[in-house]
Amino acid sequence: MPEDPPDRRDDAGPLLVPVGESVTLRQTVAYAVREALAGAGEIHFVAPVAWHDIGDVGADVREETEALLERVAVWADEDADDALDVETAIVGADEYLFGPDDYARVLAAYADDHGIDRVVVDPEYSPGGNVPILQPMEASLEEAGLTVEEAPVGRATRRERLLRRGGALQFVTLFGISYLFYHLLSGFTLTNFDLVTGVATATLVATMLHRITFSDRVRLPSLARQLLRLGIYTPYLLYEIVKSNLLVSYAILHPELPIEPRMTEVECALWGAMPVTTLANSITLTPGTLTVRVRGRGMKIHTLLPAAREGLFDGALERGVRFVFYGRRALAIATPRERGDCRILDEEGDGE
Repeated sequence: MPEDPPDRRDDAGPLLVPVGESVTLRQTVAYAVREALAGAGEIHFVAPVAWHDIGDVGADVREETEALLERVAVWADEDADDALDVETAIVGADEYLFGPDDYARVLAAYADDHGIDRVVVDPEYSPGGNVPILQPMEASLEEAGLTVEEAPVGRATRRERLLRRGGALQFVTLFGISYLFYHLLSGFTLTNFDLVTGVATATLVATMLHRITFSDRVRLPSLARQLLRLGIYTPYLLYEIVKSNLLVSYAILHPELPIEPRMTEVECALWGAMPVTTLANSITLTPGTLTVRVRGRGMKIHTLLPAAREGLFDGALERGVRFVFYGRRALAIATPRERGDCRILDEEGDGE
């Protein structure tokens, strides 16, 4: 479909956006949010369930789908600064969806129930796996009387360029982070030598890496909100560090040395390199826990004390990092324990 769709500003109704895992999902959400803000200020993200037993949706499928919808809702609220009415729903959970007509039918039924006549589709949307159902599904939706538009987003290539288009904001942001980290390592002695070498080091890092450090272009309003929330999170992190220091000191000084070292695995509810890195470093900074390995959203963490392990599974630091990057709505996401995304490993690395 053409990248420059005809003018639709007189169509002020809500938007329907079917979502599924894809490389352009984040861009599609951002585009749909802009369109919804220009219209009725209401957007519905729905996720048809692709694979499940006839008549019922398996618990794992439902949990994965709900997690996807939570992620999309967090993105939408962040992009709209909470100025948008966001609804999410799982559709097609009571039947087996096989072909494009099945997907179109459940989407059209949802649209009819909620008074929606416009659909924005991710160009890489493929709920059935690798089956090419997008164009037939769009045709079926149009036959049902819906206006269908593919989000005009860039599609990922097989080989993505390492260097991205940089900018002054990316440079200044990385310079500031590097400069503060340099003085953190030096203990904030702030001598003339440290000030000069800090500037030189931060300039070198920012010059070489500002075009590859950030996966997305830095936006000033979003960055300002995240820095404000980071200022709220930092005292909490310091509190956790002090509390953990006291617990570890007590265990070391106790005659019976009540420690229980264990390797654990946690799948965090964070999306993107920067949030995951922030959580991994926060865990490592807290005495009693050490992030050993990170793969995607999965972390392998060494815990020294039962209390540290319980705190990790309760997701206190994870919730704090979600707040920093996604805002208050993200605090409502279940803990790793409630999601079943944590486990203790034995010496061979298998779950106990």
